[in-house]
Amino acid sequence: MRSPTDVLSHLHGKAQDKTYRFQRLYRNLYNPEFYLLAYRNIYANDGSMTPGVDGTTMDGMGAKRVARIITALRNESYQPRPARRKYIEKQNNSKKKRPLGILSGDDKLVQEVVRMLLESIYEPVFSRHSHGFRPNKSCHTALLELQYTGTGSNWFIEGDITACFDSFEHHTLIELLRRRIDDEKFIALMWKFLKAGYMEQWRYYDTFTGTPQGSGMSPILANIYLHELDTFLEEYQTSCSAENSKYRKVNPEYSRAASVVQRYKARLEPIWDQLSAEEKKHHAKTLRALKMETRTIPSRKFRDTTFKKIEFVRYADDFLVCLTGSKADALHLKAELSAFLSSKLHLTLSEEKTKITHTSGCARFLGYDITVTRSQDTKRDKNGNARRVHSGNVLLYVPHEKWASKLIAYKAIRVAKDKNGKDHYRALHRKELICRPDIDILRKYDAEVRGMYEYYSIANNASVIGHFGSLMKWSMLKTFAAKYRTKTKDIKERYIINGKFTVSYKTKAGMKQAGFYSGGYERKKRPSPWVDTPIITHAYTKGMQLSGRIRAGICELCGATCDVEMHQVKKLKNLKGRLLWEQIMISKRRKTLAVCPKCHDNIHLSKG
Repeated sequence: MRSPTDVLSHLHGKAQDKTYRFQRLYRNLYNPEFYLLAYRNIYANDGSMTPGVDGTTMDGMGAKRVARIITALRNESYQPRPARRKYIEKQNNSKKKRPLGILSGDDKLVQEVVRMLLESIYEPVFSRHSHGFRPNKSCHTALLELQYTGTGSNWFIEGDITACFDSFEHHTLIELLRRRIDDEKFIALMWKFLKAGYMEQWRYYDTFTGTPQGSGMSPILANIYLHELDTFLEEYQTSCSAENSKYRKVNPEYSRAASVVQRYKARLEPIWDQLSAEEKKHHAKTLRALKMETRTIPSRKFRDTTFKKIEFVRYADDFLVCLTGSKADALHLKAELSAFLSSKLHLTLSEEKTKITHTSGCARFLGYDITVTRSQDTKRDKNGNARRVHSGNVLLYVPHEKWASKLIAYKAIRVAKDKNGKDHYRALHRKELICRPDIDILRKYDAEVRGMYEYYSIANNASVIGHFGSLMKWSMLKTFAAKYRTKTKDIKERYIINGKFTVSYKTKAGMKQAGFYSGGYERKKRPSPWVDTPIITHAYTKGMQLSGRIRAGICELCGATCDVEMHQVKKLKNLKGRLLWEQIMISKRRKTLAVCPKCHDNIHLSKG
């Protein structure tokens, strides 16, 4: 059997040719090494130990399990289980809930193998404007592209597709897959996954449209489907550039003002040395005033009907179009988008939520407020010349309600209004954290503050996260005070060391200390490395330790040589260390333990 990394690399190379069609793709599902790589990819995910409808998780991974899956795939008897549906609260909106499909353990493995194959095939041809669920891309890369390409735009179109993931038409998706994949066995497997259905309240429901959110291959299928939208916008972009002038026309008013400055300088140059100091001072003052007047006038016509341009950025089903042109152009593009989505992809562009906003106002994208500044302020270049470098730049702002609503969601503040109707925030202790160890309370608050700052660190007003951090710190102090039934003053005296809130905790190596975030809230021009998928699967080079332990076939509990199974726990910190297998996992600091079937049965019996 070929190495999965070699197979994925080969597929990635062939995918560069957009006309190439992939055959015999299904046979890769017979390769046991693919399942070991898939297990390595997903075993550490939060949902890996969440049971599906059949009660299976990633626990029990081993050669026998892989062989059973491969046998079912070979004789085409493999049938995905329905997803177990549960609902999770939407971010910052507890009234609305999002459906989530939880797969069985075997389906998670097979879908991860399928995901790797599809990613290698489609990743090379995806648009550079697409940033959602892609290797080395994230919300930050989308926002930075927006800052770079949206300069000088007149209008924003905030794209909103109604129930996007639930509305993907299965026949359309399969036809898109068939454009690149000439393997009916593989296509038949995709049909099985799409039609697997879901269970809710122990009742089975068919799935006629959509891809289940929560499944391993849902993000790549969404990108394959919405790549058609990217292609449409890129073609619209190209036609726009071909039909219109390359640059905005020069503003005649600016030309006249600049000419006055040049003529004034030209008249002064021959006689400058003959002028008295007082005359030189007068003319220099006049010249400065004329230059200042030109800097108040745009150099290019902002309403140039011969110049039109569009730029766009997409993150999953959210997209923002930056349009240079008139409002009529924006309305026309919105109508074209709606018609394309409806006729080609069977999706609905929400009339209500798809807003057309002038760039002097704010559009909302990925939790940021986006605007284009008209500032005429100047900045000296490297030669000392004053230039208007700010006009037309895209600015990113932290919306006030984003960090305020997060504090309310955490129950870290209480909002009260004064007699003028102005909101006042008062920090509160968090009851659900009181019973936790000191270090857990600190790490909880610290992670929440760092997470908020890291996400909004590229905003032009990133410093406002300091208000969030300050209120969170006060909430933490009050939580500690409530825990020890004392005052925040006493907590400060006990925990603040050299101006930093510090908690001591015990480890095997002795006592250590951890401190609350105190790194400031300055804006970062480039974010910390924070991407959705940090590595590309076809480029794996590290040794697969998990696979090696399975292949070794040695029980890490009793030492027996056999086909081992991986015992896995959800969280290492939940182990008490009372039993031998718990002690071994704690000592090795692993969530997995390779054990023989007999030891595995005994472990589950000991758990009751």
